[in-house]
Amino acid sequence: MSRLVERDLACVWHPYAAPRLAPPPFPVVRAEGVRLYLEDGRTLIDGMSSWWSAIHGYGHPALLRAAHEQLEAMSHVMFGGLTHEPAVALCERLLALAPGALARAFLCDSGSVAVEVALKMALQFWQARGRPRKQRLLTIHGGYHGDTFGAMAVCDPVGGMHTLFRGVLPQQLFAPRPACRFDEPCREEDIAPFEALIAAHAEELAAVILEPVVQGAGGMWFYSPGYLARVRELCDAHEVLLIADEIATGFGRAGRTFACEYAEVVPDILCLGKALTGGTLSLAATLASQRVCDGIASGEPGLLMHGPTFMGNPLACATALASLALLEAEPWQPRVKAIATQLAAELAPCRALPAVADVRVLGAIGVVELREPVDMAVVQPAFVEEGVWLRPFGRLVYTMPPYVTAKEDLSRVTGAIHAVVSKL
Repeated sequence: MSRLVERDLACVWHPYAAPRLAPPPFPVVRAEGVRLYLEDGRTLIDGMSSWWSAIHGYGHPALLRAAHEQLEAMSHVMFGGLTHEPAVALCERLLALAPGALARAFLCDSGSVAVEVALKMALQFWQARGRPRKQRLLTIHGGYHGDTFGAMAVCDPVGGMHTLFRGVLPQQLFAPRPACRFDEPCREEDIAPFEALIAAHAEELAAVILEPVVQGAGGMWFYSPGYLARVRELCDAHEVLLIADEIATGFGRAGRTFACEYAEVVPDILCLGKALTGGTLSLAATLASQRVCDGIASGEPGLLMHGPTFMGNPLACATALASLALLEAEPWQPRVKAIATQLAAELAPCRALPAVADVRVLGAIGVVELREPVDMAVVQPAFVEEGVWLRPFGRLVYTMPPYVTAKEDLSRVTGAIHAVVSKL
């Protein structure tokens, strides 16, 4: 065990890990392109894009240049009462890129905070409209929206990661996860439970929140765009706002710039994060329609009650602008399509393995669902031995590679998945 790992185990608390008893982490000394370079000299192909964010790979010169130039001008300044070019330009760009006519962007620190802001917007909107009873939220099972308290309350309450907190979280409403797969139509029986819930509770519902088409950390499930279209119709019919959590799917991950586009749906509030800066710095955004903005401004206190210290951080905003410019200039659509085709072909043999329950692919997302949960203490080192970095959870072994991953590197990732899963 290296000295760095010993020091880590003595003082660091890693995400979703037990203090002191967690398996030793793998020390990284450098990241470049799609590769992580470990302290012991081993090199790993990153199949995770650092939790789905490093879509351009690591160390892209355009992102480094943008960060360096902004750092020389100013790394940070408070956003209360002040403004600056990177933040204004980023908000303009996001609103131009977003589906439909969203009006304003609220910049924040992380995806979980973006969801918290969205929930506050929905609650304040109805409070300002003189309908204070509309305080509850409706979502679907299998979802994941973050680790803060408001976000945890709309994550799956049974199979999710936050069951420990059920007794202290607000009790929200959950419809069954849609059974209709991505390439199937939405049948009446698929939407009927959701329709019954929204109709029965419309007077107390502020908003519906869901991940469009792709449920991420809650199960990696891809459902029919037709279901999302019906949800939009039902929200309109029952006077309920629609919040789209595109933190995982935004900026091309599912094959479209935003997954909402598959259903031609425009949400009232849109949450973005993860890939926003290309994985360089933490930044997220919550975009709202003009109706939501005007509604909040029309009542007491007339302003959105949220203000992160590092909101609109210039360094992060400048890097995000560079990342969005890369998406505009580089052929990400054909790259993601090629990744999808390769993942579908090379993960298909996993279907024949005894441990495998399902294999599914959408955009640059490949999922092998197992019959039993993985033992991370065994599986994680096994992938490292195969020369790839993957981070399975529960019954899911999945990959979300950077869009710039070469064909031979992606084959290393899919080959490692087959090799490791075949031994389970």
